[in-house]
Amino acid sequence: MNEKNIKDTLLKGERVTLEAKRAKTEVPKSVWESYSAFANTIGGLILLGVDEDRKEKDPAKRFHIIGVDDAQKIVTDFWNTINSDKVNENILTDNDVNIVTIDGVQIVFIHVPQADWRIKPIFLNGNVYKGTYRRNHEGDYHCSERQVKAMIRDSIEDGNDGILIEHYDMNDIDLDTLHRYRTLFQYRNEGHVWNEVDDKTFLRNLGGYAVDREAGKEGLTMAGLMMFGKGLSVRERFDNFRMDYLDFCNLIGEERYSDRLTYDGRWENNLYQFFSRVLPKMTADLPRPFRMEGVQRVDDTPQHKAVREAFTNAIIHADFIMESGILRIEKHNDKLVFRNPGLLKLPIEQVYQGGVSFARNPKIQNMLRMVGYGENIGSGFPLILNAWKQTDWGEPELKNKIDLDEMELVLPVPNVTETTQKTTQKTTQKILELIQQNAYITRKELAEKCGVSSDGIKWQLRQMQNKNIIRRIGPDKGGYWELVPQN
Repeated sequence: MNEKNIKDTLLKGERVTLEAKRAKTEVPKSVWESYSAFANTIGGLILLGVDEDRKEKDPAKRFHIIGVDDAQKIVTDFWNTINSDKVNENILTDNDVNIVTIDGVQIVFIHVPQADWRIKPIFLNGNVYKGTYRRNHEGDYHCSERQVKAMIRDSIEDGNDGILIEHYDMNDIDLDTLHRYRTLFQYRNEGHVWNEVDDKTFLRNLGGYAVDREAGKEGLTMAGLMMFGKGLSVRERFDNFRMDYLDFCNLIGEERYSDRLTYDGRWENNLYQFFSRVLPKMTADLPRPFRMEGVQRVDDTPQHKAVREAFTNAIIHADFIMESGILRIEKHNDKLVFRNPGLLKLPIEQVYQGGVSFARNPKIQNMLRMVGYGENIGSGFPLILNAWKQTDWGEPELKNKIDLDEMELVLPVPNVTETTQKTTQKTTQKILELIQQNAYITRKELAEKCGVSSDGIKWQLRQMQNKNIIRRIGPDKGGYWELVPQN
């Protein structure tokens, strides 16, 4: 950090990553709360010798550089304390603490990086529950017990979803869900030896069922219950967690939403059913440029793959144990939104770069990958970014919503209403031209020539008939189309 960097930082005034403190010859006691808070959140900068007027809204007037009297003593005292038992971990290097002269006075800067998820929480005075802090836009705050426990869970390298759930066994599995998964697994993994084993063995091979020989216990893991469990069993064990899909497209009048999938007793409320039911809804209106490989139309696009990846990521990074956690998927006219409980385990810039990934739910990650969902470790988010770069839809935005303990990914998309209308108009015009050329043309031929699915053509023809644009003369087989004269 130099004088210009520090002044630019003060002008931005982003309190979630900036803490200014008065200091003369001693390290302020509140520095250690800020150290813990920044380390447990997304990192930040502590400036000693800068006064802050928190009532002032204008960042240019809020901060005043007043300097310290003995910068070197402060730096020495700081290092002595951080290497004592004041904090449980020193995560700083020599370059993270230094003295800078600004406008003729000296200040001390302390750069605190985001701590590695494997050593969180960073806490004070040897007490993890009373000495753990986090950061928000208001400043440092003392973590609740549930927030501390969430960080402790995240520090487990094997992830969260492999733990054995006592008293839950194969009777709590929805066999219809499991068998649907097995059918897709067999299709994607033809000849795999797991295809020949019974359901319990299959689930154990996947990591959905565990045996603790030492304790003499066995049963479903969190992954097995959440992915394939009966809805009632899932809700009994994880009554804090919810799955919710909302479609806000094309609302009419006072409608709150046009479609919703939530706990309503009409489906087994497990992750695999939620994923299978919601994914087609999320991708239904994405543009599908006409492309053929040989005699087959290819409907999959990089953007469709990216949406699948985004949905998969929301599931594998969700904290199912978090209090009032919601896996919420939203569809809007101009964007797709994926929200999951739990903050990012990695610094956000590292997620953008890719190359490394640490899922909270690696067993579920493997289950989805085995049937074709989810990229190789560390390549998922770059895949999403690259897919959106190929469009003019806008930049994807990944957010750590610290106040809500939630991660959010927003993917801008073309306005669904406008895109659908334009596509419908183009297809209608194409159908009219083809009927003019050949009144006996079949639905199958129309679908092939228009680059639309058979169901899509069927819907288009019905709409055109309802609007009295065309009419059918004779039976479905052997009849022909006739254009209706328009006034």
